[in-house]
Amino acid sequence: MDEQQRTHAAALMGGFSPLAMIVVDPYADKLLDANSAACELLNINEALPLKAPFSHRLSASLPLWVSFTDETLVQKTAWSDDLVILDMLRQPYRVEVYAQHIEDSSQLLLTLIDRNKAEQRRAKAELGRQHRQGEVGWQRVEQVFERIEKQNQLILGAAGEGIYGLDAEGKTTFVNPAAERILGWSTEDMVGHDAHLMFHHTHADGSHFPVQQCPIHASFSDGQVHHVDNEVFWHKNGEAIPVEYTSTPIFEMGRLVGAVVLFRDIRERKRAEQQLRDALAEVESLKQRLELENEYLQEEIKAELNHRDIVGNSPAVAKLIQQIELVAPTSANVLISGESGTGKELIARAIHAGSSRSDRPLIRVNCAAIPRDLFESEFFGHVKGAFTGAVQDRPGRFELAHGGTLFLDEVGEIPLELQSKLLRVLQDQQFERVGDNRTREVDVRVIAATNRDLRDMIEEGHFREDLYFRLNVFPIDSVPLRKRIEDVPLLARHFLQRACLKFNKPGVRIPPAQLEILQRYPWPGNIRELENIIERQVIVTQDRRLMFDDLLLGEPPRAIGLTNPVAPAHASVEKSETLLLTEHALGQRQRESTIAALERAGGKVSGAGGAAELLGIKPTTLASRLNKWGIDTREFRRREPHLSPRHHALD
Repeated sequence: MDEQQRTHAAALMGGFSPLAMIVVDPYADKLLDANSAACELLNINEALPLKAPFSHRLSASLPLWVSFTDETLVQKTAWSDDLVILDMLRQPYRVEVYAQHIEDSSQLLLTLIDRNKAEQRRAKAELGRQHRQGEVGWQRVEQVFERIEKQNQLILGAAGEGIYGLDAEGKTTFVNPAAERILGWSTEDMVGHDAHLMFHHTHADGSHFPVQQCPIHASFSDGQVHHVDNEVFWHKNGEAIPVEYTSTPIFEMGRLVGAVVLFRDIRERKRAEQQLRDALAEVESLKQRLELENEYLQEEIKAELNHRDIVGNSPAVAKLIQQIELVAPTSANVLISGESGTGKELIARAIHAGSSRSDRPLIRVNCAAIPRDLFESEFFGHVKGAFTGAVQDRPGRFELAHGGTLFLDEVGEIPLELQSKLLRVLQDQQFERVGDNRTREVDVRVIAATNRDLRDMIEEGHFREDLYFRLNVFPIDSVPLRKRIEDVPLLARHFLQRACLKFNKPGVRIPPAQLEILQRYPWPGNIRELENIIERQVIVTQDRRLMFDDLLLGEPPRAIGLTNPVAPAHASVEKSETLLLTEHALGQRQRESTIAALERAGGKVSGAGGAAELLGIKPTTLASRLNKWGIDTREFRRREPHLSPRHHALD
């Protein structure tokens, strides 16, 4: 396009004309220019001329476009209302097109009018003209709605939905009884008044609802049916009523005169939907809980394979079984004390199995394995977003144990700052998840276990005394294996039978002489050590006989009633006596000497007058030997007369 043509086209386009005008070259198939109204209509926001062919904007109208442009080029002007043009977003517009051939060029100047909007404007103008001329006056409009109301009186009265009519100005023309009941307004209150200002003025969140945005009023202008299912009408008493409604335009002699609105009160449906959402959320929560419970139940199955029952016929075991039978049927909290490997978890499971809670899970918490900053979340759970990594709600161990038993293993490892919260749950059976302010109630029985002296921890300020008393309602002492050595043969055969099944080695046996060796060993690792040794020997045996001769190499047999005084560390030993000592005898003598030193020192290991000083060795060396032999120095402490000794238990 040369400069003269461009100037001419610009003049024809009218500068800031409100009409959409474009310049098209049908031969080059190009859109060359467009005014601001055309850019807005067609969503053009890129530089002109457009690179894409103009025919891409015509879709199925392309054949009509060919004949239309041919007519324009020949006749110099043309008009059509059959074309459909796509905007830059591929949205179709039915348009009226006025075309003019630009002189001395192959270009066309097109004026585009959106047909939908044009028809609405014409309808409004015609209605206004007829109103002004009295051809269809307001009296006539009222008669239209009176006729609608009269013809449908039975339907309006029987309908459960609210129904009301509006004229083209938004004023109420009639109201059925259901609408009166739902909205609280009477027919006298509503007829002749603006319905939007009366009960549709505000959104559910309290924000203003402009009438220009109201779908009901849109029916007056576009003549379309509008259905909305998530708005509110306002009751006369100020209550927001969730509704769904349909606004249908009313035409008289082809002219739009108002609308009829049918609406339903959906409060019950909303409540049902909310209940369904709550139920689904509860199902999801239960699903998560069941999944976690299943994990713990799998752990229980594994634990059951490891500890099927309590084995032994010693007095210590008989007493233990009696205690379990006494406390299991109750809801009392239990504190199990004892050295590591003595079967404290087995005792807890036996108590749970004998209780009325046995049909609910026993949830085990290894307090020594939980990172310090995760204790509260592990115990009480958390809500989504409570901390970094909390991507969803998660129940804690207390919730999982609801109705059942919570086993707190190594309870002495719980941080002091969390002990007060644990105490509250034990007292009130209530807690809050991390990040949540909702108080939850649980019914949980707590069984705790420890290998530490909690009273010593109380004196040192590391354990709350009130929590100790809450846990220690029924104390049980898990006796170390060296104090029930007569149970070793039974236990050995029990573990042998299970190991043979586990490793598929039938027919393996323990000779009687080897059982005697097992009874001579002090078992510092208790039952767990015995089980491990049996399994190891089953694995390595070649002749289906288990041998434990190496077990006592470097290990003395059990000390029974040794009271020999300790010789000074520098005392000499006769050469002939030394030559007669075997390795075992030498170890026995060393152990006897150590026990005697502990008795003389009153259980004191290091420092002035301690057993290490008496023996002439380092305290760390002595401590290592004591641990190896399973000797508890507290058994040698001096006690005040007339005082009953306090029980000390390791777990």
